[in-house]
Amino acid sequence: MFLGTYEPKLDEKGRVILPAKFRDELSTGLVLTRGQERCIYVFSAREFEQMNEKIRQAPVTSKQARDYMRVFLSGASAETPDKQHRITVPAALRTYAGLGRDLTVIGAGSRVEIWDATAWQTYLAEQEAAFAETAEEVIPGLF
Repeated sequence: MFLGTYEPKLDEKGRVILPAKFRDELSTGLVLTRGQERCIYVFSAREFEQMNEKIRQAPVTSKQARDYMRVFLSGASAETPDKQHRITVPAALRTYAGLGRDLTVIGAGSRVEIWDATAWQTYLAEQEAAFAETAEEVIPGLF
């Protein structure tokens, strides 16, 4: 499970060093793709295969399912970390997420998310009030 918040830098070649706590699970391969809210999702190769299998089960007759599949899979890039635990974020994904040099990398359970640091701070500030004021059961059985 991926947890925590880290603040690595994007180098001039578009590479980022994976946080130490994420390296074991991602060392054999990972997939980066477009995430929602203009971040980049990072899945272990195994988790991405499971996600793809779920997506494949969606009915081809559903326009919403086809649209989601196209956006999600067309942005996907398989990567393997180098010996310094760096991965290259493809230029198209860097543009999609508006990545600058300063990043925020968060653990989001089954995936990692890569955010531009300013975009993450803006998102977090916008969501904090709603998070603190949640009065109903957003996740059934949790509270």
